[in-house]
This record gives sequence, C-alpha cells and structure tokens, in this order.
Amino acid sequence: MGGIGLDTLRRFGRGALVLAALSLGACGGVDSPVVATRTAPVEGPAGPSGDAATLGTGSVKVALILPLSGPGASVGAALRNAADLALQESQSPDLKILVKDDRSTPDGAREAAAAALAEGAELVIGPLFSATVQSAAATVRPSGKPVIAFSTDVSVAARGVYLLSFLPQPEVDRIVDGTTAAGRRSFAALIPDTVYGNVVEAQFREAVARRGGRVVAIERYPAGNPAASVGRLAPLITGPAPQADALFLPDTPEGLNAAGAALTRAGFNPARVKPVGTAVWNDPRVFALPALQGGWFAAADPAGFTGFSQRYRARFGTEPVRVATLAYDAVSLAAALNRQYGSQRFADTTLTNPSGFAGIDGTFRFRPEGTSDRTLAVFEIRGGGTTIVSPAPRALGPSGT
Repeated sequence: MGGIGLDTLRRFGRGALVLAALSLGACGGVDSPVVATRTAPVEGPAGPSGDAATLGTGSVKVALILPLSGPGASVGAALRNAADLALQESQSPDLKILVKDDRSTPDGAREAAAAALAEGAELVIGPLFSATVQSAAATVRPSGKPVIAFSTDVSVAARGVYLLSFLPQPEVDRIVDGTTAAGRRSFAALIPDTVYGNVVEAQFREAVARRGGRVVAIERYPAGNPAASVGRLAPLITGPAPQADALFLPDTPEGLNAAGAALTRAGFNPARVKPVGTAVWNDPRVFALPALQGGWFAAADPAGFTGFSQRYRARFGTEPVRVATLAYDAVSLAAALNRQYGSQRFADTTLTNPSGFAGIDGTFRFRPEGTSDRTLAVFEIRGGGTTIVSPAPRALGPSGT
C-alpha cells in the first residue's frame, strides 16, 4: 500500500523535497523522495478540469490523467499547465490532449482511463501516484496502448507502462560510478529503515559490485534515530585509518540533520571519508551540515529547470512545482514521436529507443521493463551551497552499466 499523502503534496506545492509515504487508495506501492527546488507556493487557478477539458486541436488523441481534485490538485494543476506549455512550444504537434481528472484516487484513475480509451486516446500520460498508475494501467494495457506515468514506485512499471520520473536507482548508480571513478572504492552505508531505504540499499549493493568496489558495512536505523547505528559504524569510518573511504547516506533533510549531528559527535571527518548520497540531498538545509561538507550527491542539472521556470512564470504567473517538467517532457515527446514515426509513433519499440530522448532535465530513456534512465550531474557541497564536479553526460551509456 502507499502513494503520496496530503502533507507530501503540500511540500510538492512549496517545491520542497518530499517523501511520499502515506497511503492513497487501497493498493499501490510507496513513491520515493522527489528532487525539488524551493520555490514560492503554487496558488494559481487549476485551469479547466473534468472529462470535457482538452488542449490542442490536432488529429492524434493523447490522454493526460492527473489529480485535478482531491489532495493532489495543486500538483495536478501545475502538471496540466506544463503540458499546455509544451503543446504551445512544440513544432506542429498535431495533438489533442484529453485532460482527465482522476480525483487523486484509484477509482478515479480507472474511470478516467476508460473514458480516454473510449474517446480514442492512443497514449496515456499520467497518472502521478503509484496507486492511480496501477489502476489506470490495468485499464489501459489490455487495449495495447502505452502509459507514460509519473510515479517513482518502480513496482508499477511494466512493459508498456513507462515511468518518466526522478527514480532513485539511476541516482544511486551515478553517485557510485562517480565515487569509484574518483578512486574511492570501499563503502560504508548508513541507511534509514524505510521503504526508500530498502530500494536504495538494493541498488547500492548492485552498483558497488558492478563497479568492483567493496561494501565494508551497512547499518540501518529507525527514521530520525540514527545514534545507535552511528555508534556501531563509527570504528570503521572514524580515526586515523578508517576502513571505508566513502559513506553512503541516503536520507531526507530531516533525517540527515539527525544523522549529521550523530556523525559529528562520533568524530566523523568528511575530509577523510567522503559522504555521498542521492538527490534528496538537494536542499539548503543539507548544505549547512558540517558532517556533509565536501560530500557528493547525484541529481539533475538545474539549468534546464531554470529556463523552464522562467517560461512557466511568464505564461501562468506562478512558480512551477519541480515535477512539472515531467509533464512538459511527456507531451513534448508525444509531439516529436508523432512527427517522426507516423503510425509507429507510440509503439513499444519506438518508446524504448536505447539512445533516449532530450528533456528539460537532460537525456532520458525508457527501459523495456518500464523503468527509466536519465543523465545526472554530480554535485559537491561547499560552504552552504553546491557546485557541479561532474557534469551530466550528453548521452546515456549502455543500459545496465
């Protein structure tokens, strides 16, 4: 069970880092933390909603299923705005976007998907939550039409159900690759005992093994209470001759505040053992922590979002939530594929092109099993801010490396 809860959605609206850990509906997994940049609240009108709303007047119908009412309404409104912006900025899109409100519920997603198919949608973009994605996908896939959804819960991915989102797995791969490339190959890990922690630990073990590194020790800790685990790990990561030369610490800003304080009390020196993490570190509160100075994390290059935000503000008069770029990229992709591939525009073989596609946040591609890869930069925390120490590659490497 899981999804994104009301408090999480408020954080989405403020553009803060979010942890989706509350249930939304009767089924579905738990969406993981999502990278965001702090911005002003999104207070603008939601725009048209309901089954009659459409964007564009083209001949090719694409559904856009979003939470335009219920607890996800503010995020859904921003995603709809971003889709509108993409349509306006696309070259000869020839698309008609059928905007459907899933009411932030699985039942609403099922009804929205059925209505979209009945109206001739060839592709479904959305929904946002894991439970609503699962429900919509169950309705859409028997028709053979693909879904491009925004959940970060990889359990809802499948062939034909593709996740265009900020997934934690590519972030773990990128930071492990960057760390080992810099000559640090012995890792210790301090991981919260959460669903997100389970996901990143599995990917961390796989990534370190693939790069020929060594996991010295992994300590799990109850969320917000890392002291005992830090104490057990301290002999391996402190002192003049630590056994690890990197410490993997994937947690939210709130969790990192507690973990950082415990590490400092234990005598941890980030200049000796480099702290490394995922994009949930991308928050000013994290940049101020003494234990993480010099630390590295992987995240999307912010340049694309900066330009997107300027255009979004000019059109809608509000700040976009961080995930708004996902809807923009999905609609832009639909328009580009329609121009280039004719009747095969939304075929699985087209959508899973291993070269990927250009997006606001860098190059991304869909894997055949429904998950996605994206190019990411490596950032270093310095003096209360960050600097890019390894730019995002222009192209994706071979899948699985």
